[in-house]
Amino acid sequence: MTRTVRFAPARKLRGTVTPPADKSISHRAAIFGAMAAEPVRVRNYLHAEDTISTLDAVRQLGALVTVDDDGLVTIRGTGLRNTTELDAPIDVGNAGTLMRLLPGWLAGQEGRSYTLDGDASIRRRPVDRIADPLRRMGATIDATDDRLPPFTVHGAHLRSIAYDMPVASAQVKSCVLLAGLVADGATTVMEPAPSRDHTERMLAASGVTVHRNGRHVTVTNVDELVLDDLVVPGDPSSAAFLIAAGVLVSGSRISILGSGTNWTRTGFHRIVQRMGGIVVGELEEELGDGVVGTEPVADLEVAHGPLTGTEVEAEEVPLAIDELPLVALLGCFAEGETVVRGAGELRLKESDRIATVVDGLNGLGGDLEATDDGFVVRGTGGLKGGTIASHGDHRLAMLGAIAGLASDEGVEVVGMEAADVSYPTFANDLASLLGG
Repeated sequence: MTRTVRFAPARKLRGTVTPPADKSISHRAAIFGAMAAEPVRVRNYLHAEDTISTLDAVRQLGALVTVDDDGLVTIRGTGLRNTTELDAPIDVGNAGTLMRLLPGWLAGQEGRSYTLDGDASIRRRPVDRIADPLRRMGATIDATDDRLPPFTVHGAHLRSIAYDMPVASAQVKSCVLLAGLVADGATTVMEPAPSRDHTERMLAASGVTVHRNGRHVTVTNVDELVLDDLVVPGDPSSAAFLIAAGVLVSGSRISILGSGTNWTRTGFHRIVQRMGGIVVGELEEELGDGVVGTEPVADLEVAHGPLTGTEVEAEEVPLAIDELPLVALLGCFAEGETVVRGAGELRLKESDRIATVVDGLNGLGGDLEATDDGFVVRGTGGLKGGTIASHGDHRLAMLGAIAGLASDEGVEVVGMEAADVSYPTFANDLASLLGG
């Protein structure tokens, strides 16, 4: 059922909030737990629609999954090569990460086939970028129109490859690296630009030899994964909405506790700081060659401040891909122009995020122009308000909410239930800050 919620202008935001658990890491924790040789306990797992789809998927594949009253997830996996053969498709729901990572594991299930399907949004999201490298490794992928879900992965004896990705994508990289665990020899992925590295960190924690050399990441095949208990940090992409609210609403000062600060996920933080926003906290520096570290966590302090426009170039995009809609929102309140280039991937998300963000913010009084691979925002000092539709996209729903808090007249968000995909407590967390 479509839920419409109005977010009124806020006088100030004050208080402390803890963002939900990291969605990207939760997906990976469930998949790695299912591949592991011994039971894995995952603390602070994100219990949201997308990540519940991942737990359901690994259950279908033969993993035993329990969730206790405190949300602790325990996964007793099948091992790398012993998934259960299925008669029914795996339903990924709206989870694009699940749809693109899981085939890397399934491609090595020799002699077994698996079909993946999802909701209407998923059926519009292409899978050709994972199908190409998996086919090169020896698997057969049958996709609708050769590029769309539903699609079937026919497992095979895989050979290692050196794969040069045409576009930086953590999901494609992760898919190939997971397939490399059961391929002959060493598998290397070359990235045109850095992308989030949660998979490499979790592989290293599982006993896999992972080597990074510049933009090259290499893994070698293994007999089994052995993973200690995991603790999922707060999601920096969810925290980004709280950061934007604190920066935009006059008189605000908020504390964000336990947010992940992995350098491949904090591109937005750096963009905000460059625009003049006040975000204080210990952010991880880029790791050197050959180094794969654990996930860093920090507390952040955010305060309102005047903003100036900025330019975001293609090399920054993979490190802030999910937060670029917020850059457009900040640009509406900034002095001068804000330009984002090289972000064509936004058109392949839950919605066409270039079109929906530009149209949505223009409808609230902004001055934005879409380009083929990004957008131009001419700062007007603020937004009047109005109505914005989420188009079933969780990030667009939350964008509308933040726009409402910072606007002159408030914003009505049509389809606010979309936020439940990644941040079920979003509205309550915002309300707690309004009481400061």
